[in-house]
Amino acid sequence: MTAPATPHRDTDDTPGPPRREKDTVPTAPHPGTDSPSATPVRDTDDTPGPPHRETDTAPRPERGTLSASPRPGTDTVGGTRRRRRGPRAWLAVLPLVLFAGVFFGLPLTALLLGAVTRTEPAGPGAPESATTTSLTGDHLALSLQGPYLGSLLGSVQLSALTALLGGVLGVLVAQAVVTSRSGTLRTAALTASGVLANFGGVPLAFAFIATLGISGVVTQLGDLGALGWDLYSFTGLTVVYLYFLIPLMVLVTVPALDGLRPQWREAARNAGATPWQFWRYVGLPVLAPSLLGGLVLLFGTAFAAHATAAALVGGSVPLVTLKIADALSGNVLTGQENVALALGLDMILVAALVMAVYLPLTRRSARWLR
Repeated sequence: MTAPATPHRDTDDTPGPPRREKDTVPTAPHPGTDSPSATPVRDTDDTPGPPHRETDTAPRPERGTLSASPRPGTDTVGGTRRRRRGPRAWLAVLPLVLFAGVFFGLPLTALLLGAVTRTEPAGPGAPESATTTSLTGDHLALSLQGPYLGSLLGSVQLSALTALLGGVLGVLVAQAVVTSRSGTLRTAALTASGVLANFGGVPLAFAFIATLGISGVVTQLGDLGALGWDLYSFTGLTVVYLYFLIPLMVLVTVPALDGLRPQWREAARNAGATPWQFWRYVGLPVLAPSLLGGLVLLFGTAFAAHATAAALVGGSVPLVTLKIADALSGNVLTGQENVALALGLDMILVAALVMAVYLPLTRRSARWLR
């Protein structure tokens, strides 16, 4: 006796997500039938839905990748999309180019021509106003001889000394400002530095004459004359220059000190390093480009200063800026205008050497402090 057969349950009758019909799937024949039967699969196209939008069969780029076809006006270089600059983009730079050409290019051209040319009368038989101009190197050679060379070396010596002293003292003041917890002190120090760094010329010379001159208030109260103090000397001029160079170094160094991350100090402390070891192996190597760049900036500022020295020491201290003024005005010798232009060309060459050192240091400092 056989047990009654259990009816077969079709799983397609159970509710569930519709399946898409791909092909008719053949199944094995049941007993008592002559041909195999086909089990139909529900077609999901019969269900209502939004109209199908025909799209391109090309594969889409993955998320986070750039499209193979760049947009108009852009170039794809090395996987980075860059927008091409049209001719109109350079119009924004045109005013700067014109300004630099008029106020820097024309004076530089006149200085170069005057330093390497000589103008003389045309000769017998020519009109009195006729002159001839020829190339010569006598002016440049004369600018590197005698008192002119001494003034150039004196300016370099004064600039190097004041830059070194101003750099050291400015770094100490900047470190005190950065590590202070008082925001009022920081704001006051930076504001005062911004004002004092631009305070120079005749007003600065008069202020020091009234305080540290021969009859100055501080000189009389402290009897500095008995100690050998002389404001109108190389030492006195050095003190005056430090008055505006130290604030300038503070302004240059404070952003660099702010760039030192606290995590570096904490990591060094956790590794057992002392504060001296942190500054020797971490702090100073990171700050070295900024510090050297600040020293170069101080050197250039002191090298080009003229009004303060002219009002304070006159010709008692040999400086190249004072020699240029004397040659142009004819105070000592007449007809030395071209020598003055040659001295100006010497100053430009020194400034170019200074900038050749300063610019790479600033780029390296910016890369370290990002």
